[in-house]
Amino acid sequence: MTAIEVIDTAFAQLVRPDAVLERHYDQCLWAEGPVWFGDGGYLVWSDIPNNRLLRFVPGLGVSDFRSPSNFVNGNYRDLSGRLLSCSHGARALLRTEPDGSVTTLVDRYLGKRLNSPNDLVVKSDGTIWFTDPPYGILSDYEGYQSEQEQDGCYVYRFDPADGSLSVVADDFAKPNGLAFSPDESTLYISDTGRSHDPDWPSHIRAFAVDGKRLSQPRVFADIDHGLPDGFRLDAAGNVWTSTGIGVNVYNSAGALLGRIRTGDKTSNVTFGGPGRNRLYITASKCLYSIPVLATGVQRP
Repeated sequence: MTAIEVIDTAFAQLVRPDAVLERHYDQCLWAEGPVWFGDGGYLVWSDIPNNRLLRFVPGLGVSDFRSPSNFVNGNYRDLSGRLLSCSHGARALLRTEPDGSVTTLVDRYLGKRLNSPNDLVVKSDGTIWFTDPPYGILSDYEGYQSEQEQDGCYVYRFDPADGSLSVVADDFAKPNGLAFSPDESTLYISDTGRSHDPDWPSHIRAFAVDGKRLSQPRVFADIDHGLPDGFRLDAAGNVWTSTGIGVNVYNSAGALLGRIRTGDKTSNVTFGGPGRNRLYITASKCLYSIPVLATGVQRP
């Protein structure tokens, strides 16, 4: 079966029908959180249950980036290029400094420990927006089994400039992936509550961004297979999201354009390569990539 499934003819402008999905690695327990380092020409991603971060250098292969990682899940880079990570083990947002040391940015809200930060994105003003479902404290598989101290599963905005932490959304079952539109007027956030209850959501919501606040919530896309774990946007505003069978691509109006089938339960994506036009995909035990005709919106 071909990896490319065209649903709308517009998809042919984003992925060539004959594009080849390449598998780079298949020894993870659960691969997650890919982030591209354009200045170094490599990708870093998480293997959460194996408690490690891995590095892929095209042409050279895979090596350990950090082990143990404290059960890191989602990764991103701040405006200075430093690695930011959501740690299930530390129940914290972490930053890797240029000398390799790790700084805890925030691990509590109103004096209580966070659940288990999951995924994050950085806005152009340097603020860090992240989700905090309980996946890392439900068992010892992806963290450390612990009691939940927060009253809910929130989406937060953290400002490294003054250390402030605020809740921007509090009505999610299990908030998960998130990403800004190219002009940052919209924040997309997935809810993967269906992972533990068939009556809970498996969709992506869109919010209008008003400075430090979110408003005008709406369901952007219901996911037809599995969960919308993690996702990224291209420069045209299309949403490339993980699902239970691969990657679904939606235009900015929420119409499904096509799929990239991985054959695995897929967790996350990021754009990389010199032109930010190679889509890296984490799926189950594997790291994949595929050339695309779109350009990723995130900074290199």
